[in-house]
Amino acid sequence: MPSINFFEEDISFKLKEKNKVKAWVKSAVEAEGYKLNELNYIFCSDRHLLQINQQYLDHDTYTDIITFDNSEKDRVIEGDVFISIERIRENAIKFNSGEVNELHRVIIHGALHLLGYTDKKAESKKIMTGKEDHYLSTRNFT
Repeated sequence: MPSINFFEEDISFKLKEKNKVKAWVKSAVEAEGYKLNELNYIFCSDRHLLQINQQYLDHDTYTDIITFDNSEKDRVIEGDVFISIERIRENAIKFNSGEVNELHRVIIHGALHLLGYTDKKAESKKIMTGKEDHYLSTRNFT
């Protein structure tokens, strides 16, 4: 049974319109030709995400998202996506994008990582941003 779950770690945060977000992410995964198994989004603080970044990725920097791919089968999505709500709020101001829009961009960004998209090089980042924009435009809620 495919599932998308939302958790909180060290903060209090309630995602609005959870069922619509779940349906939206699931449709994006399927549109890319993948099957959804389990996708966990964990909302947390900057401090918590920094600790994960240091411990698992050996990076000593703040970030808005870290994605762990737990998939064992080709074209089947299974993973954990950690999102810093503090970073989302700061980036929403920085990019003048609105908090909900920024959060949705990062939610779909995590799913895109699990679908094999990367953002380390300029060209791949451009492709990924295009996919983010596309899927953001398919939302029928905000």
